[in-house]
Amino acid sequence: MPIKIEHDKPNCIGCGACAAVCPDFWEMEGDKSHLKGSKDGGPFEGGEELEIKDSDEEKNMEAARSCPVNVIHLKAKDGKQLI
Repeated sequence: MPIKIEHDKPNCIGCGACAAVCPDFWEMEGDKSHLKGSKDGGPFEGGEELEIKDSDEEKNMEAARSCPVNVIHLKAKDGKQLI
């Protein structure tokens, strides 16, 4: 089942932890992190979202866990928040 990543980019502090632990999906863009291949939108004004495969869930969970301000959220297809 595909997983959705929601990134509350406006509240990102730009620490770079997500890009350090998951560079396949995250990079620094100016003073904020950026979810590669994402589209603008999601539940956060100015945020980003991206649907990923199950096989990419664990590395993105690690990126979310590494975020000191909790602006990375993973949700299951049914809307259940995983982190």
